[in-house]
Amino acid sequence: MSMLADASLAPSVDTAAELKRFLAPDCAALIWRRTMPPDTLASLGALDPEALPRGRVIVPEYAVRDVVTQFCDMSGLAHGPHRDWLIDDITALADAFGTLMGVRYLRLRLDVVTTNACRRFHVDAITARLVCTYRGTGTQYGQAQDGDVPGIDTVPTGAPILLRGSNWAPEPDRGLLHRSPPIEGTGETRLVLVLDPVFDPAEEADPVAVERVHMH
Repeated sequence: MSMLADASLAPSVDTAAELKRFLAPDCAALIWRRTMPPDTLASLGALDPEALPRGRVIVPEYAVRDVVTQFCDMSGLAHGPHRDWLIDDITALADAFGTLMGVRYLRLRLDVVTTNACRRFHVDAITARLVCTYRGTGTQYGQAQDGDVPGIDTVPTGAPILLRGSNWAPEPDRGLLHRSPPIEGTGETRLVLVLDPVFDPAEEADPVAVERVHMH
């Protein structure tokens, strides 16, 4: 069994207002400590993986609700309180993260994961990222020591973690690495939201995605 990571690597906050702690120079990661409604957690966990919403797009913050609703429609996710909660929550996280990072556009990815995606500990080549796991095991993180990560902790399901990338390293560098949990062969399915700030949509590789959102 792996020992736990140093709790100071990824301090926790309880409210959206406290997310500004992430802007401190020494903050490599921050966890928004919260839990999902138990009935919503159970409902998402019982769904056929094919019914879980998925998709990726560069989207203006004001259009997040419409885009996530389209993802749910495309997957055939049934209307009801659990779908409504998921759409509301992703919309709220996008608003909070966009405001924190001072951007109007976000790269939004909703992934259904059944394999060992990104199972190696790493730092993303980005500025910052928000990850929230709505179904399955959350993101794992720890501190690099002599080429290894001896202490591993797992973000609770439903709790967003904010992570700095290599383009905005903490000062001093805490050596925090993260990964998707290795689940291949376990039968587990994860539903994961990933949000990245987009500072200049015109420079993105897929500007058509932005225009597509404007058309709806």
